[in-house]
Formats: sequence, structure tokens, C-alpha cells
Amino acid sequence: MARSKGVTIRDVAQRAGVSVAAVSMALNGTGTLSAATRLRVRAVAEEMDYEADALARGLRRSSVGAIGLVMRSLDALGEYAPRGVDVFTRYIGAVSAQAMDRGLSVMLVPDLTKRPTPPMALSLDGYIVTMPHMDDPVVALLERRGIPYVTLGRDPGRPDFTDWATEDDGASFRRIYEHFAAAGARSVALLRGTDPNAWNIDSEATYRDWCGRAGITPRVYRSAERAGEEGGERVAHTIVDDGVPDAVLCHTGRQAAGVLAGLTSRGVAVPDRTLLAAASDSEHTRHSRPAISAVELHADETTLALLDLLQARIAGEPSAGPVLTTGRFRVRASSRRAPAQS
Repeated sequence: MARSKGVTIRDVAQRAGVSVAAVSMALNGTGTLSAATRLRVRAVAEEMDYEADALARGLRRSSVGAIGLVMRSLDALGEYAPRGVDVFTRYIGAVSAQAMDRGLSVMLVPDLTKRPTPPMALSLDGYIVTMPHMDDPVVALLERRGIPYVTLGRDPGRPDFTDWATEDDGASFRRIYEHFAAAGARSVALLRGTDPNAWNIDSEATYRDWCGRAGITPRVYRSAERAGEEGGERVAHTIVDDGVPDAVLCHTGRQAAGVLAGLTSRGVAVPDRTLLAAASDSEHTRHSRPAISAVELHADETTLALLDLLQARIAGEPSAGPVLTTGRFRVRASSRRAPAQS
């Protein structure tokens, strides 16, 4: 049998401090080893790249009672605690608490394709991958390893994949545009991110469709998610130079806060001259002055659906996805105009 990089079962046993027989039992899901020993041996084998195929086959026959969570948006940001952005921690908290109620532990794992990765990362029972990118290498890795996974948001590179759940973003975006129109907006600009995920791709398609139906010329601007408030502020100056629209919708709270600062610095009053909203609520939207209207995502409802889908997939049951949940559009001062005085 081929050995990866010359690593033998004896090498794994020596590194793990167990017998050769214990390594065999751990990798094949047999014997009476404790769960802690089994996990430790698997982690060492994975770290040493020992017999990856045999390891994967063994892991599929037994459960470790733990799942992984990969936050692809945070991987793209290059930081895992962006200031003022609480939507990710809400998802993490909701998944963790709900999984514990089901007897599962959750491991938060960075990009699985980057080294070093946690040694036991590929020993988990399954994964939730949030906001996968087009042709996402993390998804490709899980596919190669035969590890069950589900996604938060549609996988734009796998149109036939149905094991996903998300808020009904299309309905949320259309509700915002209708809110703008009801407030008198006749020109609306969209500021989206650059990550190649379904949220960015589908939201632009929804916007262009709405503009076509409303007879409005689309104005799409882009700013990398990691550019945050500074990126939003730069785009705001471009928006003003192109002609001040009646309303602006930003994808993230950080972008919206930056646009607000940029518009204000150019003498464009919000909401008197231009309405402003964000598609994702955050500390930035809640604490801005004026407070920025935003979509509050229902993490609990969505993560419950994701866990249902993942456990079904682990068990080999048919997919019940996709599942769409609902978000709540919170109207705040940035898009609420006072009635005209008679």
C-alpha cells in the first residue's frame, strides 16, 4: 500500500504515543479506543499526511460528534473579528448553541486549503460553509474528501447543489427598492462587494431586474469588502461626481457608514437629499447619525435549517433544500423623510 511522503503507520504510532494496532483501529473506526484517543490519532495521521484515502474511508464509517464551520467571507476579509460587524458572530453563536442541543460540537475552521490547518479539521463529520465563492477551493476539497457539507447561501459554481439555506435576499432587496420608491426615489444606486459569491451576484441581478421594471437606469458600484468604511467613502465621492441619486443601497453596514460620511462631506444631506440603506445590519448602521435602515438577518432560523440539511446529508437522506428564511427590514432615519409641511 502506498505511503504519503514515506510516512508509515509506525511513524504515526510513534508520534501519537500509541501502538500500531491503536492507529489501525483509530483510522478504521474499530476497536474500543476512547473518543479522545481516536481523535488524537486521526489528527496526527492527518497532520503527517498518512494514507489520506484510507483515513477518509475510515472516518466515513464512524462519527466524532463534531462539525466544522468555515466563514468564507471572513477568510476573504483576512480578519476574523472585524470591528462593528456582528452578523458573523450571530451565526457562529446560533450554530454552536443549536448544535450542542443536538449533541454536536462545532469547530470554527479557517480556509481549509491554506496551511497550516487544524490537524483534526478533516476528521469532522461534516461542514457548514458560509457564502461559498464561485469555484470555491474549500468546497472542492470537501468534495474530494467525501466530507458532507451544506452552504449558507447558494453555491454559484454548483447550480445543481440544493443543500443550502439562506435568508430570502431577493425579497429583502426588492422590499428596500419599493421602500425607496414609496418615499419618492426615482433614481437608485447600488454599492455591492467584490467577493464572487451568490449574495453579490444575485443581488446585482435582482437590482437590474427591478430597475428594468421601474424604468430606472442602473447604477452599480463596487467596493471590496475588506475596504470597509474607507471603500464606501471613496465610492460616495464617485457617486456624487456621477450625479447625486435619490437613494443608495449598500450591501454591508461598513460600506453604508462610509457612504454616509462621504455624502455628508460633499454636502449631500441624508435623508433630505438622498435616502440610504444597507442590506446587512451592524453596529455601523445602528449607531450612525442618522441611523441607517438595514436588513436584520434571522440567524437562528437559518442555522436551524442548515443543521437539518447537514444531518440529513450525513445520514445519506434526500436533500430537502434549498431553504429560504426571512429577514426583517428595519426602517430608520436614513430613509425616512418627514412629511412635507403644508
